[in-house]
Amino acid sequence: MGSCSVIFTCLVILFVINSAQAQNTIQDYLAVHNAARARVRVPPMRWDVNLARYALNYANKIKGRCLFQNSNGPYGENLAMGTTMTGRQAVNLWVEERKYYNYRTNTCSRTCRHYTQVVWRESVRLGCARVRCNNGNWFVICSYAPRGNIFGQRPY
Repeated sequence: MGSCSVIFTCLVILFVINSAQAQNTIQDYLAVHNAARARVRVPPMRWDVNLARYALNYANKIKGRCLFQNSNGPYGENLAMGTTMTGRQAVNLWVEERKYYNYRTNTCSRTCRHYTQVVWRESVRLGCARVRCNNGNWFVICSYAPRGNIFGQRPY
């Protein structure tokens, strides 16, 4: 009975690890972004290895302090952090802000600029990264080019 419990526990752990890894692929990031973009009829994003490298370099740079702080670099940027945060979960959080965006008035009733960056028509290149911070939290960053959220303009 004891060895069956150990085997079962190991299988559950492997399943959880595999599930988490399966939500952090390039396709996971692109699928959620492009589903949101298709909903408002803007072109799909494509993966950009240079943006992904930029995102990873920044994430690695801050993982010691794990500050929730933008890089202030040349790209648009969305950030997310949590104890179990996956790439797919992060993008879904940003897309959920859609309910706070009013296209007619081009305003947000609550935070929604993560969403508007996801669907920004001119932002067509994407690169994301996910790192584990020294405090145990997961930090997710997506970089967008060209950058969106230009004051006074609508995302689409």
